[in-house]
Amino acid sequence: MLKSARLKNFGPLPSGEYKFAAGLNVVVGENGLGKTQLIKLLYTLLKVQADSKELTKIALQKDCAEKLVNVFRPDSLGRLVTRRQGHDRCELGLSMKDSKQNLSVSFATRSSSSVQVDYLPEKALVQSPAFLPTRELLTLCPWFGPLYDNFDVPFEESWRDTVSLLGNPALKGPRATIAAELLMPLEEAMGGKVVVDTASKRFYLQLPGEGKMEMPLVAEGMRKIAMLARLISTGTLLEQGYLFWDEPETNLNPRLIRKIAASIMSLCRQGIQVFIATHSFFLLKELDLLSRKQPVPQRYIGLSLDDARQVQCEQVDSLAELTCLVALDEELAQYDREMEISHDAAG
Repeated sequence: MLKSARLKNFGPLPSGEYKFAAGLNVVVGENGLGKTQLIKLLYTLLKVQADSKELTKIALQKDCAEKLVNVFRPDSLGRLVTRRQGHDRCELGLSMKDSKQNLSVSFATRSSSSVQVDYLPEKALVQSPAFLPTRELLTLCPWFGPLYDNFDVPFEESWRDTVSLLGNPALKGPRATIAAELLMPLEEAMGGKVVVDTASKRFYLQLPGEGKMEMPLVAEGMRKIAMLARLISTGTLLEQGYLFWDEPETNLNPRLIRKIAASIMSLCRQGIQVFIATHSFFLLKELDLLSRKQPVPQRYIGLSLDDARQVQCEQVDSLAELTCLVALDEELAQYDREMEISHDAAG
């Protein structure tokens, strides 16, 4: 489990310690304040620890540098350092529940592709994290993997990572029974099951009594649900794993957002540490309501601009404690505008 992260001079994010819950972690804020950068950074460093072939300083320095560049796609590594006049140094550290898995790295503004490992972990992560972008990726299977591996294409490596996970075989045995319980509400929402053709490796939605529907013909919102369902059916999102999801609500109607919220909470109760970045007050409220019925450890990180246009960070343990929530402010402002229009019409 990831307990906290120490950030100094990384992109637009305020320097300091970011603490996380064992269950649900939610990052909120306006565009451009660093929500996605935060969850992508955490994913990147955990992914390196999980996938590196050897935990030596030389190997991790190379792997961290390559992964940061391939996930964030800057012109050079130093471009990830907070923008200001002169030169500076970015310092990043992860504190894990098992302190033998702690990691600290740093790099400077002038760094093109060089990372310094300041604290070397003694133990690798058992399970690799998964990252879901705002776009669904099932329709990129199976051609995206070979394309990314053999050509210089401008896609984030997190997409390649997730496409690879989607291609894993489905579970069988006792773990498949656990997965089936988590899949039930998602399959109900989709009206069928996600299946893969063994010859072509393409994904389909198996509809009862109607046969298979090609995944590109399925509505994009449903494809996002199908992507989550696939990662559950392969066992990627079972037993002490990590899920990072950027704006789960994208292209989903409120009914489907409720299904996604319920699935997120179910994953947390299964032992998955979930990190999401969102603009949706509807999703936030749904998660809050579900947590009241059956509590899970949770943490909310709110990013906002102060009067000097500097990004500030608020960290609390419940939605109700957030003092700056743009999604709620705009919803209330919309209600006020509606009341003004109604008053003017009546007058």
